[in-house]
Amino acid sequence: MRMENRLHRLQLAGVLTLAAWLLTPLSQAQSIGSAGLLVSEQEASQSRAAPQLSARAARVPDAPQIDIIAPDIKGSITSPTVVQLRFKPVSPAVIKPESFKALYGAFRIDITSRLLKVARLDGEGLTVDGAQLPSGSHRIALEIEDSAGRVGTQLLSVTVQ
Repeated sequence: MRMENRLHRLQLAGVLTLAAWLLTPLSQAQSIGSAGLLVSEQEASQSRAAPQLSARAARVPDAPQIDIIAPDIKGSITSPTVVQLRFKPVSPAVIKPESFKALYGAFRIDITSRLLKVARLDGEGLTVDGAQLPSGSHRIALEIEDSAGRVGTQLLSVTVQ
């Protein structure tokens, strides 16, 4: 019974945080994107407040790889920061750059369009010269598909000073 109560409270906290995010005015989210921020303070805060569930996805055989070249994720970083990703397909497949996705935080908020406004993207990888994130811990799920329809994923976890 105690476990059920804990699970119920976790689910309720997640629902309330999701509801708060959904009620964020669209005009505020649009102005955030135009200011160059990849995520707003509010989105970051709500994502950190959400219950952190962990699930391991099975790696797709021969899926493309996403290598994080920059930033150095071993320690904390400053904002703005350089982000550089390298895509590695398994031959004979090629990367489909238009399939790239960046999903932020616990709610997997799609920040792809915000990122692409300040990024250079091609079949080799992605580069952002000045990615802006608020202070705190951030998790961004990165996805890329190849011409064989296989999706490669990578989790970018950073702490911004």
